Amino acid sequence: MNQPKPARNIAISLPSTGGEEIEAVREPILSGWLTQGPKVAAFEEAFAERHQVPHALAVTSCTTGLHLALAALGVGPGDEVIVPAFTWVATANVVLYCGATPVFADVERETFNIDIADAAARVTERTKAIIPVHLFGRCTDMDALKAALPGQIAIVEDAACAAGASWRGRPAGSMGDAGAFSFHPRKSVTTGEGGMVTTCDAALAERMNMMRNHGASISEEQRHLGPRPYLLPDFDVLGFNYRMTDLQGAVGLVQFGKLDGFIDERSARARQYNEAFADIDWLSCPSEPEGGRHGWQAYVLYVDPEGAPMPRNEMMERLQTMGIATRPGTHAAHMLGLYRGRLGVRPDDYPAARDCNDHSMAIPLHNRMTDDDYAYVVEAIRGLAGG
Repeated sequence: MNQPKPARNIAISLPSTGGEEIEAVREPILSGWLTQGPKVAAFEEAFAERHQVPHALAVTSCTTGLHLALAALGVGPGDEVIVPAFTWVATANVVLYCGATPVFADVERETFNIDIADAAARVTERTKAIIPVHLFGRCTDMDALKAALPGQIAIVEDAACAAGASWRGRPAGSMGDAGAFSFHPRKSVTTGEGGMVTTCDAALAERMNMMRNHGASISEEQRHLGPRPYLLPDFDVLGFNYRMTDLQGAVGLVQFGKLDGFIDERSARARQYNEAFADIDWLSCPSEPEGGRHGWQAYVLYVDPEGAPMPRNEMMERLQTMGIATRPGTHAAHMLGLYRGRLGVRPDDYPAARDCNDHSMAIPLHNRMTDDDYAYVVEAIRGLAGG
């Protein structure tokens, strides 16, 4: 028997795009320059300036950006890279792409970010790098992380969710050896698919620039616009085709111009949620970091199984029948079949990550929601709480 369709349909996330983005792609389409070109270069320049880094390189996704950074840092077979156990699987996968071994560390249940003490305890002589994840837009405590680690360990920020976020006045992507961002439609600004890699290291930027273009010694712009049409690049290193298109760059420029406004709106909505749920003792709400700026890619609650009136999954099912989309915050990568089999890890090895996997709940937060939408979500969740 089919259930009746809910009167509402509030998505967990929707990109805020429209006429400006449509108009933006006209120029590259009409010019014929569709691959990486002037729009990508302009997007890179704007992104670098906003995140206070000298170098930003557009790529096909945050995943390829993380892989590019690790490869350019020389991560390879025999190396270990520490990653948080509660994160999207790509954070761990990129380590395998390099032939290295991911080493999981537990997370903080309050922030969902890596447990720095646990990460430091997992450092060995084979540890080449660590990938702290600024999960859902809240930056990891980068000062504490750097203080806890030996100086030779490279830090690659997984800032997939953290465009525009900051920690104590320093933007995400500027605090490690490199940072990688996502422009997937669930992020605050989007190019469809796409990503950006940032760094303050000129030599690393040069290596990554080569490696995103097959390892070519000269760029496509140099080949096509230079005075020597016969010139072909040399290839001294193994590279990849991780270039962003100018169509995406054009959309990214328009979207990026709206970033701070998008975050301001999401931040205000997050405060509304926090105030509305403050008296529900079995819900833990996310918060702004002291002295920092949350990127608010998502608003993720923690449902305390000891006090909640029903299990999280039942709660999500009920909200779905009311037309409110929810999702688990993300998954615990160590609980996935690939890593259980490859590394022999068990769910209980990382108890906080396991609990976040089982009890986190993202509720709708995006820039196409109305006041009425937010009021309806609040009313529905308070209704589940009996208040």
